[in-house]
Amino acid sequence: MLRKPLPVLIALLLSPTALANDVDLTIEGVKGSVKDNVDAYLSSIPEKDYDTSLRFQARVKRNIIEALSAVGYYHPTFTFEVSPEGDELIVIVDRGHSIRLTEVDIQITGEAKDDPDFIALIKNSGLKKGERLNHSLYDGLKSKIRNLALQKGYFEGDYTLSRLEVAPGVRKAFVRLHFDSGIRYHFGASTITGSQIKLERVQSLSPYEEGDEYLVSQVGEYNQNLSNTDWFSSVFVEPDLSKLGEGRELPMKISLAPQARNKLETGLGYSTDVGVRGSLKWKKPWVNDRGHSFDSSISLSKPEQTITAGYRIPLDDVLKDYYRIQYGMKNLDNRDTKSLESNLAVERHWILDNGWHRTVFVRYLIENYEQGLQDDTAQFVLPGISFSRSRIRGGSMPMWGDRQSFTLEYGDPSVFSETRVARFQGGMTWIRSAGKNHRGLFRIDGGANVAEEFEKLSPSLRFFAGGDNNLRGYGFESISPRDESNALTGAKYMVTTSLEYQYRVYGDWWGALFYDYGDAFNESPEFKRGTGFGVRWASPVGPIRLDFAWGLDEDPDKRFKVHFTLGPEL
Repeated sequence: MLRKPLPVLIALLLSPTALANDVDLTIEGVKGSVKDNVDAYLSSIPEKDYDTSLRFQARVKRNIIEALSAVGYYHPTFTFEVSPEGDELIVIVDRGHSIRLTEVDIQITGEAKDDPDFIALIKNSGLKKGERLNHSLYDGLKSKIRNLALQKGYFEGDYTLSRLEVAPGVRKAFVRLHFDSGIRYHFGASTITGSQIKLERVQSLSPYEEGDEYLVSQVGEYNQNLSNTDWFSSVFVEPDLSKLGEGRELPMKISLAPQARNKLETGLGYSTDVGVRGSLKWKKPWVNDRGHSFDSSISLSKPEQTITAGYRIPLDDVLKDYYRIQYGMKNLDNRDTKSLESNLAVERHWILDNGWHRTVFVRYLIENYEQGLQDDTAQFVLPGISFSRSRIRGGSMPMWGDRQSFTLEYGDPSVFSETRVARFQGGMTWIRSAGKNHRGLFRIDGGANVAEEFEKLSPSLRFFAGGDNNLRGYGFESISPRDESNALTGAKYMVTTSLEYQYRVYGDWWGALFYDYGDAFNESPEFKRGTGFGVRWASPVGPIRLDFAWGLDEDPDKRFKVHFTLGPEL
């Protein structure tokens, strides 16, 4: 038998490759935040390196010592045990006595001495006399003081003393942080370069005035405001730090580059309601140096073709107040309705501080149509008001969101309308979630026409129900009253609701169960029910929905429908 020398045997025993694979590491004797810190330090060791060798035990010991000293335990002791099967290394830790903060000397001098934000920061730092030493709290406060100084314009602030002293032998620690903020700078005059828009329009977007105390959040807000106008391809707002020490007011530099004068966008979509839909959008983000803009679009599908054009005139509050003049034409050939409608609207828009978008408008509608037994031309002048709001948290399939919209219009025969009519349309949608894998969606939509002579309303003013985003299990706009020829004529009233539950199956794929309920009617409703299941995919181009639906009150031979849509839920 060939015998190996003793040193070789010892080397083999200490070699990880000679020991059992798939070794588990168990840490005992620590818990709570201390254990979390130990786990964080041990996570730097790959699990493939786990074994029971003395070399690995020393490596684990070093990491645990670093983790414990970071939270104030400088004298731990260790006991290592290996399970009888050799597949588990157990480390029993005795943390020993902790190091306590004996002195906490934090001083802010300069103009930030009485700044409430600095006072609150120190108060909530967790560094208090008698508390256990935590290095991360010290490092965190030191960094936060400096960051806060930069955020509030104390650009010349610096530490005159920053020291953490530890005396492990007597279990004491001493914190000394002395920060001299210097003066707080104010916003100075702005220099704007590269703008094709009048300077007073650019300056009107600034959230601060010259002479105001500096705040980096307002610099970011100004940057965002300029970007949101879509006038510029690049925006950069910054203080001119080369002027530090030359006075309290710090000049601001605004560097801009014009957006392209023309932007084109094409789109292609599909839904079972209208089939393949193509679109072309042309936009002029800025028409002149006042920041006016123009946009137009063409949308084509088998049942309807639309063209729109709009001209926007911003007012003093460029982003929140503006006029819009819009023209639209739509040709519709769907089921029992053929129509050619034209809309010309003048609108006044306000985006309110609470997030609501308010619009006051007047629109002129002229529509040539054939619907059932009717063949006519109608015109209406409809002044109105609308409110809308949309809030979303998350990506293309948000885990929280809601949408509300309400519109009220009125037409009178004394002002070029076929009949006196008051119209209301409204809708609300809520998305809520429980954890990461459960989503719920509830939607309710409704409308009402209160007209002296309903038969004089043109088809675009009447209501229909059924389809992908309405009552699933029924054909697109297949629900409404019918005339003597059994043709769909549209309704005075409409109300639909939808309740949907979604469960994340894997990654961006979801399963869905839904129940829809509603009707479009003239006098009394005969509510229709639809139910089914579907698949949702948060694709890179937007949410894709595939639904298998049954219209429970539809004729048996038409009861099953497949609905496919690409587009947002809100």
